Amino acid sequence: MSSKTLPYSNKDVHYDNAKFRHRSLFKVITQTFLTSNVKHNCISCSTGKFLMLLMILGIACLMLTRSSPSQSVNHGLANDTRIKKDGNVVFSGGSRLGKFFRKPPRLPPQLPPGGRGSINSARQKKVKEAFLHAWLGYKKYAMGYDELMPLSRQGTDGLGGLGATIVDALDTALIMGADEIASEAGTWIETHLASRISEKGQVNLFETTIRVLGGLLSAYHLTSADNGMNSTSRGPNATVYLETAKNLADRLLSAFTSSPTPIPFSDVVLRDSSAHAAPDGLSSTSEVSTLQLEFNYLSTVSGDPKYSVAAMKVLEHMKTLQKVEGLVPIYISPHSGEFSGENIRLGSRGDSYYEYLIKIWLQRGSSQDSNLTYLHNMYVEAMKGVRNLLVRKSIPNGLVFVGELPYGSKGSFNPKMDHLVCFLPGTLALGATKGITKEKALRDNLLNFEDLENLKLAEDLAKTCFEMYSVTSTGLAPEIAYFHTEEYFEGNLDGGNKSSKYVNDIIIKPADRHNLLRPETVESLFILYRITEDPKYREWGWQIFEAFEKFTRIDAGGYTSLDDVTTLPPQRRDKMETFFLGETLKYLYLLFGDSSNIPLDKFVFNTEAHPIPIEGTSMKK
Repeated sequence: MSSKTLPYSNKDVHYDNAKFRHRSLFKVITQTFLTSNVKHNCISCSTGKFLMLLMILGIACLMLTRSSPSQSVNHGLANDTRIKKDGNVVFSGGSRLGKFFRKPPRLPPQLPPGGRGSINSARQKKVKEAFLHAWLGYKKYAMGYDELMPLSRQGTDGLGGLGATIVDALDTALIMGADEIASEAGTWIETHLASRISEKGQVNLFETTIRVLGGLLSAYHLTSADNGMNSTSRGPNATVYLETAKNLADRLLSAFTSSPTPIPFSDVVLRDSSAHAAPDGLSSTSEVSTLQLEFNYLSTVSGDPKYSVAAMKVLEHMKTLQKVEGLVPIYISPHSGEFSGENIRLGSRGDSYYEYLIKIWLQRGSSQDSNLTYLHNMYVEAMKGVRNLLVRKSIPNGLVFVGELPYGSKGSFNPKMDHLVCFLPGTLALGATKGITKEKALRDNLLNFEDLENLKLAEDLAKTCFEMYSVTSTGLAPEIAYFHTEEYFEGNLDGGNKSSKYVNDIIIKPADRHNLLRPETVESLFILYRITEDPKYREWGWQIFEAFEKFTRIDAGGYTSLDDVTTLPPQRRDKMETFFLGETLKYLYLLFGDSSNIPLDKFVFNTEAHPIPIEGTSMKK
């Protein structure tokens, strides 16, 4: 029975190998003879019968008397041994005639010594070495500062002075088994972070929540006796991370309580637990809706619902606001509670709103809390809106990309795609299978038409995100790319790699050519590999990692951002973002590792790659 191929699905057919077994030469000759007209002509006369009998006897004699290659190869085995399909050797007192009729064993294809497993193990080791090198530079020149300036060999506080790199990197160290670093980071947190929190001034609610609060909560889970990674680190007791997280969250709550609406203010003064709006009076849509995973989990482990109640009011309120096919503008006012402007995009200020709709539902409500069904519904509607309004193909080679609507759905389409948008392939895949493999989801009939569409779109977009790397001279992606369409093209703005098939599809403007060591593409490659088990995602990830190693590694320690990925040698920018240790290297490490390490059906990653356990599952490693 034939069926139409869905436009967003891949053919997953498990062929019956028997259909493709090679027939022996003897069988080919005999079957051809017995089914042809020659048979009828020959057997009609006595001479033909005699010649046919003579031919058969001759072939049989030849086959019985010649030695087989397998006999010479296996000369050390007894003549009456044979190999079963499962690889076991069994004995049977068979004659040569029996061996003639016996089928040869069907052996699996042979990999080189060590196989793919050893290759990926070696790659994972290289990623861990990169993490150690990044930490070495930070520890030598910037310990206690938010970030390292690897060229200047000094630290800088751009995130409120809470030692953001330390907290961001801690769970990466735990996952990698880098116990010395986990101990150093944990000891610093135990000794210094509480006083920093009580003394520091203004911080951004969003950045502090995803990096510091998220990092503390993940470290708490991973080091808890019942749930942890069995680390041998000598860091503090897990309760230190939980108590520090509560101290921080209590102060961050002022962003919610100070606002006249459910939409929190963007900035918090930690030392006096006060909050205020940004200078323009607006909050980013993504920022106010990317707090709930962390605050929900803190309520779960602390037993105090106040964190979850405050954070979830934001999404309950946003549910009531008017949208454009599920899509929302990138600004919202904490004073009015309404969206501001019409700019719709999945890049900066819009991205993680969509990511957290599905992740909050997965983490807390997918199996037990029907009150959160609205989040899944909002996500499904939004992805329909993405496909209908934002997805286009480039020319001449048809790369699928996600553009922007700067003036809303009735305005012109802008073929601009931030690197930040490359979170979307992973989110689409995660939303489709809920973290289990595609093979299992198909086998158990868990994917509907919408899921299959989203999976195909995820793979198409992941290809585009990878090509944003391979189209440049350095093999590293720019911060922003534009795509050649029928309506838009600018010449002489390619990525520099003239051998790339897509050199004319992707346009990179001079102001957008920097690379900040961002994680979004490798995040999606990691999730897509876990879900599809397609090895190409590992190969793409390795190419990206090698480019990071070649162009961003600083010999004295650490890695640096780049100013221009399209020229060689690239001019370097003096900054190692915290997310390089917290996200980029973590996702690369997990990409080359076993899928049982932080499994996607038991954990969700916050938008800063801090794994948070899914409620109602066995949450161990």
